[in-house]
Amino acid sequence: MLITSSASKFFKRKHTINLNGRLIDLSNPIVMGILNVSPDSFYDGGQYATKDAVVQRAEQMLEQGASIIDIGAMSTRPGAGIMSTKEELTRLLPAVSAVKKRFPEAAISIDTFRSWVALRVVDECGDCIVNDISGGDFDAHMFDTVGKLNLPYILMHIQGTPQTMQDDPQYEDIIKDISKYFSEKVRKLTKAGVKDVILDPGFGFGKTVDHNYDLLNRLDAFKVFQLPVLAGVSRKSMIQKLLNVSAEESLGGTITANTMALLGGADILRVHDVKEAVESVRIFTKLKEVADL
Repeated sequence: MLITSSASKFFKRKHTINLNGRLIDLSNPIVMGILNVSPDSFYDGGQYATKDAVVQRAEQMLEQGASIIDIGAMSTRPGAGIMSTKEELTRLLPAVSAVKKRFPEAAISIDTFRSWVALRVVDECGDCIVNDISGGDFDAHMFDTVGKLNLPYILMHIQGTPQTMQDDPQYEDIIKDISKYFSEKVRKLTKAGVKDVILDPGFGFGKTVDHNYDLLNRLDAFKVFQLPVLAGVSRKSMIQKLLNVSAEESLGGTITANTMALLGGADILRVHDVKEAVESVRIFTKLKEVADL
């Protein structure tokens, strides 16, 4: 049996995210759909270059059951170059604005490590979740900005930068090292007035294939923080390299890895393929219900 009664109690802790007075319920896992408007993302770069394409993709993801749409304008794949702030805003603002206008009730996350970008998006488009791959390390003003804006914040772990993170990542113990990182960052975020923090261990960001699977195997260790946990494994190289497939061929592996993340206590799945992830969540949730009978 995949989930025992005791395990279901472990996963049953209720969490919410407060987005401008709207509570996003995490008592059961939810799905965050990835909407890349960057030209060079590792999987779907360049597919959503127009407002119409962005809105159509957002509509499809919402219809398939996405609870949050994560919009990013800059690729952070290994070795990716750093886009200027001006170019990032030129791509991101029209995309967020178009989705907000068409779907005003949709929960939006912006994938950026720049506080100025967060300020501009909120000023022009309204409140959103800030998804920062750098954990505040690339912009010293990020924590204070998020706190002042009263936005939910996704705290991701990264070792190095997108340009260097896969050179030779090293850990004494990946869970202990990332837990120490989270402890220090959460303390600083709390001091800055950030009320809603989501933890993302950063699959693929400064980790070898073995590191990633060790992390996936022990994901439940982060529940000690009593904070929501996000898992982003969708079509990543940890799947491609292990199965010897391309990103386009990695859906089956992604579904399996997403399911393992759910079993490890993930509250949010960040994915390219919303329909399949929602189905995994539904099956997982049913298993919890049966275990409680």
